[in-house]
Amino acid sequence: MQFLLLIYIDEGLLQALPGDAYDRLMHDCLQHADRLQAEGTLVLAQKLEPVDSARTLRVRQGQTRITDGPFAETHELLAGFNLINAPDHAEAMRIAQQFPWSRFGSIEVRPLANMDAERVRVGA
Repeated sequence: MQFLLLIYIDEGLLQALPGDAYDRLMHDCLQHADRLQAEGTLVLAQKLEPVDSARTLRVRQGQTRITDGPFAETHELLAGFNLINAPDHAEAMRIAQQFPWSRFGSIEVRPLANMDAERVRVGA
């Protein structure tokens, strides 16, 4: 099974870190990700650019609307993601707990849907 780990960060908590603590966290996180990738657990990981570079697109009743920033007002902002392989949700949660980011926000662990089954279901 594949799971998406969505990394949400409270920027205020990160900004409160002393000195180069963020750089040490990121360094350790990247080394951990490299180990997971080498063992075949991590498929893809990516950090997102800051939220002020985001744009949100909505189409309602034929009207297109593009706004700056994310859709929802929240203290925790989507900062990145990891796509992992895990046999079940419990193992995916264990893997998520190895990343430091839940101390500065949250990590949503969500299984990927079977798109081949969806293609068959809708005849695509």
